[in-house]
Amino acid sequence: MTQNDYVLRTVEERGIGFIQLWFTDVLGTPKAFHITPQELQNALEEGMTFDGSAIDGFSRMQEADVLARPDPSTFQVLPYEGTGSEIARVVCDISNLDGSPFEGCPRHTLRRVAERARSGGYTFYVAPEIEYFYFSSANPATGPIPLDRGGYFDLSVGDVASNLRRRSVKMLEEMGIPVEHAQHEDAPSQHEVDLRYTDVLTMADTVMTTRLVLKALASAEGLVASFMPKPLALVQGSGMHTHCSLWSNDENAFADGDDEAGLSTTARQFMAGLLVHAPEITAITNQWVNSYKRLVAGHEAPVSIGWARSNRSSLVRVPVAKHGRRESTRLEYRAPDSACNPYLSFAMMLAAGLKGIEGAYELEPELTGSLGGARPLPSNLNDAVDLLENSALARETLGDHVVEWFVRNKRAEWAAYKSEITQFELDRYLPTL
Repeated sequence: MTQNDYVLRTVEERGIGFIQLWFTDVLGTPKAFHITPQELQNALEEGMTFDGSAIDGFSRMQEADVLARPDPSTFQVLPYEGTGSEIARVVCDISNLDGSPFEGCPRHTLRRVAERARSGGYTFYVAPEIEYFYFSSANPATGPIPLDRGGYFDLSVGDVASNLRRRSVKMLEEMGIPVEHAQHEDAPSQHEVDLRYTDVLTMADTVMTTRLVLKALASAEGLVASFMPKPLALVQGSGMHTHCSLWSNDENAFADGDDEAGLSTTARQFMAGLLVHAPEITAITNQWVNSYKRLVAGHEAPVSIGWARSNRSSLVRVPVAKHGRRESTRLEYRAPDSACNPYLSFAMMLAAGLKGIEGAYELEPELTGSLGGARPLPSNLNDAVDLLENSALARETLGDHVVEWFVRNKRAEWAAYKSEITQFELDRYLPTL
């Protein structure tokens, strides 16, 4: 039985009423349209045409129509919909009408970089830690209202937010998404869901699904799950620390038991690539004005470029591998936030690491004390976009179409932010100046 046959048979046997075709725009905003079971076979075989000019970062008016081509391996029933008849989803790649990959499709961008790694004998595995907040209200006029005042790893009884998190994890597991663990994080009403390792393309799809499930279940309770990088002042923001490793011939290519840090030459070169190219990929991993309110000193978020085994403010951390389990050797890239586009972020991380391997980059010394003196990451969106715009790596990885649209969009966001009068300014200056 082919994957297409399995999907068609499942839809018929379970009486699924609608199938959502999912894809994302360049910013990682989830998009979808519904089809009936009668249209599914045609969609699987030929794709579904839609007007790409209406989607941010997609086609220009003169090249409007594109094809959404479902990937049948991503078929899942959506048990959280609760509409009375079951709804399923399938993730799509976006193609031109002639069947060639569309250059503005984030999923295709990631697949292209993953295939480049495979041509070198590697498979890229990732495991992100997704941090987010629950709020009873998220009205911009009044500000977010946390559901709890808990702290790191707090265990509470009858807590609304923690119960909601547990139900969400159970829902993810029912959908075939394995969760390694989940817990309360440092800030009030901040929580974390850690996804189990898988290949990078599957994980990007999974991140999109996880965010939608967390939001959907919160909304059903009249609550809000927010992935805004820094919704509350004076506490830590929401990162998406991403554990990663390259595997070759079913072995972890990052592991070397004879090395002091347990890292192979491949791992050291990959990490060197991440560190060298970090400034120019930060606009992708941290794509919002608000992202840089998280990347400040004092809240365990990276502000400078370096690696360490114990310092949790370092950009790249090398977690200690479990005793006798070299396969758990990995790197943790700590810059991305939970509101990034996972397809483009993972693509840039992998591309930077591969550059390090291909160029035999030399890894800088480990940061063993203060991070003072280390090269800084961009401190605001404008500076990060400048670096992205002039990055040969970004243009090679993302293509001119995506880079140029992304830069235009972020220049407009920065201009709007710069012209805004904030509450901070009114509180600080209006009474005295």
